[in-house]
Amino acid sequence: QARVVESGGGLVQAGGSLTLSCAADGRTFSTNAMGWFRQAPGKEREFVAGIGWRGIRTYYADAVKGRFTISRDNAKTTMYLRMNSLKPEDTAVYYCAASSRYEDPSIQPAAYDYWGQGTQVTVSS
Repeated sequence: QARVVESGGGLVQAGGSLTLSCAADGRTFSTNAMGWFRQAPGKEREFVAGIGWRGIRTYYADAVKGRFTISRDNAKTTMYLRMNSLKPEDTAVYYCAASSRYEDPSIQPAAYDYWGQGTQVTVSS
């Protein structure tokens, strides 16, 4: 069973930074697009950022563009999300997702087949 596991969440003050990591097994990671989504209490899960399997094509939600950076290290089968200038509205559970069907990232959750358990990010004002 392929899987992905997030880490790196925590509590940070507004304006601070965090880096999330997503470790995937080789079968999940090799030639597939991956993405980050988040879900705040009472809200639907939303797209944050996505990256193609070569690491060249990236997409960002408007709310995080210019503040977050997605990257991946295929040799380590790990994806990252560097989050700078964090705001209280970034508070959410962040999920890593991997596609088994697409090389290019998508903003649609349905494009992803494997999901992690999530890691909590809390930004205090």
